[in-house]
Amino acid sequence: MKQLITLTFFLLTLTAFAQKPCEYSANVTDSIGTYKVTNEYLISEKNFGATFNYVFFSLAQTDGLPTLNLQLIQKSNSFIKANCFDKNSKVFLQLENGKIVSLIHIDQESCGTLIRDKGFDNRVNTGIFMFMKDNFEELKKSPVSIMRIKYLTDTEDYIVRSELTSEMNQKVYHPNTYFMENIRCVE
Repeated sequence: MKQLITLTFFLLTLTAFAQKPCEYSANVTDSIGTYKVTNEYLISEKNFGATFNYVFFSLAQTDGLPTLNLQLIQKSNSFIKANCFDKNSKVFLQLENGKIVSLIHIDQESCGTLIRDKGFDNRVNTGIFMFMKDNFEELKKSPVSIMRIKYLTDTEDYIVRSELTSEMNQKVYHPNTYFMENIRCVE
């Protein structure tokens, strides 16, 4: 009987800490090198009146170099200000353990693309950010509480929630543990 209880406890512990498999939107190895990128994941959603803002993350690895792809999607029936990324742009992630992780933008300016559709302006902007070697490990240990994005001419802060039910697709997301659950997919 004692062995059965020990076995049951072991199996329950094992399933509780089992990691879900990595899901990739691209996973290519060829003569040029390797490239894989995880599926996009909703980190923030702000809907106010006729203005909608979404922030998505995906993690990529190019020939062993991990990066964060950050995609901003804005939709509004009024003017949308362009927030551009440049070589000085950064993403700052404050972790619940008090540490701050900084990611630096690649040296490529991007102000996104403006698309007009049925009375709405839509702006899509993607930035690629590199992890700094000394703080990469911190993202595995603690959830994120606040995210700050430094653009070319502006800075924007986001509270990173533990649970987010999207109004767009009614899916439940867990943005604050995104790195803890997914960073292993690009190591």
